[in-house]
Amino acid sequence: MSKKTRCLTAGQNSQRFKKAKIIFRKNWELYLLLLPTLLFFAIFCYYPMYGAQIAFRDFKITKGIWGSEWVGLKHFSRFINGPYFGQILKNTLTLSIYSLLVGTPFPILFALLLNHCRSTRFAKILQTVSYAPHFISTVVMVAMINMFFSPQSGIVNVFVKAVTGDTFNFMGSPEAFPHLYVWTGIWQGLGWNSIIYIGALTSINPELHEAAIVDGATIIQRIRHVDIPGILPTVIILLIMNAGHVLGVGFEKVFLMSNSLNSSTAEVISTYTYKMGMQQAQYSFSSAVDLFNSVINFTILVIVNTISKKVSDNSIF
Repeated sequence: MSKKTRCLTAGQNSQRFKKAKIIFRKNWELYLLLLPTLLFFAIFCYYPMYGAQIAFRDFKITKGIWGSEWVGLKHFSRFINGPYFGQILKNTLTLSIYSLLVGTPFPILFALLLNHCRSTRFAKILQTVSYAPHFISTVVMVAMINMFFSPQSGIVNVFVKAVTGDTFNFMGSPEAFPHLYVWTGIWQGLGWNSIIYIGALTSINPELHEAAIVDGATIIQRIRHVDIPGILPTVIILLIMNAGHVLGVGFEKVFLMSNSLNSSTAEVISTYTYKMGMQQAQYSFSSAVDLFNSVINFTILVIVNTISKKVSDNSIF
């Protein structure tokens, strides 16, 4: 690099620094408000990542992280070559993709329904009622599922017995577990997940609907040619973000719904990590499993985002 080029670069950096300093002085109150959030993420999200290195060590509590032996990819190899890897990965992908494919259309359809509801009062009541299940805790939700599908006194089995003359143990059936997990999740999150789509629909220019009505378009045609194109970027962004959690099936609900009878379809990566780490004290191995999960999720997120950017020009980065 020539002397002239170095001088130009130094001058540009100096100008950028002065500009940033001026901006900071003008908006220092906003940066001050942002500081607690930055500290929160730094302390509780980024600093704990220091401990991720135990996935590459034979961690011993008495020796600490740095004192434990470095073993490289030993635990990753053990997980991938283990007898449960295929089944756990299959269960995780089944629940996640099932939830993604089935759960995505319903909030969109519900938002479209509310948007075109002629009675504002009825729409508000329906919206409020649909939000309520979201605020039910996971423990209470699973308790309700156990009550509704109980073989002895569950309301579902009352109807099943009236039709077939016998009851069915839904909670103990490996085949029924994915359906129970996904559809109860759709019911619980329908109203809450539709909020962002309702917001996207309200941002559509009303003149487009007025022009469509003048041209004689039906409600279905307006939804197809005005509403759906208007919320399509939002749908794509949410799909990309959800794709980043393909292997990130939640722990609490699966753990509470699983038992010895349905474990063949209920054991997922998050519950396996908990059992190996907290119950069997294999901290390095469980950390390796969880780190594997995070890396795969991040990789899928980048791939889906890249494809979306090339196909539709919509992406999150």
